[in-house]
Amino acid sequence: MNTFSRRTWLAGTGALLLLGCKSDAPATLRVGRTGKGNYDMIIRAAKLEPKDLKVQYSDFQSGHLQVEALNGGSRDFGGMSEIPPVFAAASSIQSFKQIATVNADVNNQVVLVPKGSAIQTLADLKGKRVGYVRATTSQYFLIRMLQSAGLGWADIEPVSLNVSDGAAAFSAGSLDAWAIYGFPIQRALALDGARVLKTALGILSGNYIVSAHVDALAKPELRKAIGEYLGVYKRAFAWQQQHWDDYASLLAKEIDVPLQYAKDAVANRSGPTTLLPVSETSIKSQQEVADVFFDAGLIPKRVDVRPLWDDSFSAVIESRA
Repeated sequence: MNTFSRRTWLAGTGALLLLGCKSDAPATLRVGRTGKGNYDMIIRAAKLEPKDLKVQYSDFQSGHLQVEALNGGSRDFGGMSEIPPVFAAASSIQSFKQIATVNADVNNQVVLVPKGSAIQTLADLKGKRVGYVRATTSQYFLIRMLQSAGLGWADIEPVSLNVSDGAAAFSAGSLDAWAIYGFPIQRALALDGARVLKTALGILSGNYIVSAHVDALAKPELRKAIGEYLGVYKRAFAWQQQHWDDYASLLAKEIDVPLQYAKDAVANRSGPTTLLPVSETSIKSQQEVADVFFDAGLIPKRVDVRPLWDDSFSAVIESRA
């Protein structure tokens, strides 16, 4: 075989090998989720797992850890409350954009007190050890609740704990009160005999932020995957609205509590779960949150949250059935 023929044959063989190795596998979207009983449980229950999209989940105890993962580039997509991005906006790193809002229950954001506690009002928290999760809704609504009782952050002994450490401390009697969110509430009520002192109804907006990494937004295949996954969210929330009893049964198994506690959580919800496009209302709500943290001296500078938002998926969200 002469040199030209040999080179031609090698080039052709290489091209065929590349074609043979070309994958038709669906795009992989790296999704962060917070705790058990999250949105993916609704997706599974409704049998809406995406068929043309591979989802790789990672679990985080709180939204600020989700933001850290997004900023670090290890996740493409994640959800959190309005608060963690405020702390990111006050720092030098924001590698994500806020692309949608999920409006959901706020009665699952509460201050708990132990069984038999003498604490009856928010004013009774003065001088007490109160657990909370830093840079999350629990810190925010605790600040606002204290203000409503004429108290400030310095009037309590705040104890910053992650969710699992907070649960252990509360169960062991090391805390006088615990500002917490989500399904640890049902577990504390069922297992520890805890009592709800106050819910965040009337304090929190109910807005939870859907965010995506800027690199994922810049890649056409991942951008398409994000749009598809938002559509799955929308259909899953519609299913939940029609199947609350089924959801309660699944939730009880997921978080390992008696069914009645899950039913109570569902019955006491402040409203349905809905996916919403970016709006001026959402931006204004988060800005108010940012201002509260600055005024309380808990972030180093006043921040403008508007640059965090990206409304380019709004038409996709509105069109998804």
